[in-house]
Amino acid sequence: MPSSTPGQRFLALDVFRGMTICFMIIVNTPGGPVAYSPLNHAHWNGFTPTDLVFPSFLFAVGNAMSFVMAKWASLSQGQVLGKIFKRTLIIFLCGYLLYWFPFFEYDSSHHLVLSPISHTRILGVLQRIALAYMIASLLIYYFKPRTTIIISIIILLLYWLVMFWFGDSADPLSMTGNAGYKLDKWLMGEDHMYHGEGIAFDPEGWLSTLPAVGNVVAGFVVGKFLQNKGKTFEGLAKLLLAGFALLVIAYFWDLSFPINKKLWTSSFVVYTVGLDCVIISAIIYLVDFLGKTRWTGFFTVVGKNPLFIYLLSELGAEVMELIPAGNTSLHSWVYQNIFIHFGAYFGSLLGAVTFMLFCWLIGYILDKRKIYVRV
Repeated sequence: MPSSTPGQRFLALDVFRGMTICFMIIVNTPGGPVAYSPLNHAHWNGFTPTDLVFPSFLFAVGNAMSFVMAKWASLSQGQVLGKIFKRTLIIFLCGYLLYWFPFFEYDSSHHLVLSPISHTRILGVLQRIALAYMIASLLIYYFKPRTTIIISIIILLLYWLVMFWFGDSADPLSMTGNAGYKLDKWLMGEDHMYHGEGIAFDPEGWLSTLPAVGNVVAGFVVGKFLQNKGKTFEGLAKLLLAGFALLVIAYFWDLSFPINKKLWTSSFVVYTVGLDCVIISAIIYLVDFLGKTRWTGFFTVVGKNPLFIYLLSELGAEVMELIPAGNTSLHSWVYQNIFIHFGAYFGSLLGAVTFMLFCWLIGYILDKRKIYVRV
């Protein structure tokens, strides 16, 4: 029977987190204008493997929190709150500055001017991670795990009701008819919202961030469960059964509240948590029960510096779009002169994997030098 040591638990967590970031880079930075269907988000209702990436990162955030709770017990309330709010602020600002980058632009007279903050997107991926982490941390700190789980379930149920009560009567779950869209438009205005859908709509809006707290709390609960039960066959079986049970619940909930990543519906939360339970169970089984760890090194390099490598990938992709190469950007030039020769779709995938490996190499260098960026 495998022993329960902190190092082993952190290995499985680092692998899970590293796999999530690697896949996130691949789907966020395709090498070309097209991509295979599984590497695209579902257009609206439905689910693709890509839709699992973001909630899995939130799940990993909660999982990691379960290992630092012991440190919180030795700190004063002020110190704990200071850590929570400081981390929240730093991650939120990183996300905001990422959307404001490169901070300057040319006006109509070709003069370099400061990019207007009035048109900078406020919310986004890192901002949602920050807010979901903050809310989950406060719940976990002030309430017992059982109470935190109950509150998370209540949030999912209330979100379901709010979406139907305050959305358009004709179609309360449409892109411009849902309650979250109305709240974001009222709070921020269209200029501060995401426009990638062709209209002002933010898939990381204020209202839809609330159910995302459930992914973090679920990760925390799973982390505590593994610590309390140890790596036993009984504990692993229970985790797998919980995962399958959540998948069944999500399947039936989908009939009335469709699985939708862009609205982060309650059924989406339950479905992704179920999948994450199954995936992390498989990783633990391979790593701790079968002792197959040779493959884990690649992912732990990324898992030890997840935030930094994610930021590096986003900034790197943005810089490649800004650097001119002939009549196009460096990113497009590389695709048109190298990867397109492998076919439009495979070339795009190859370009994405190459860029991910570049980010991995930076992480590898940092890991060799024992440099880990902590927030």
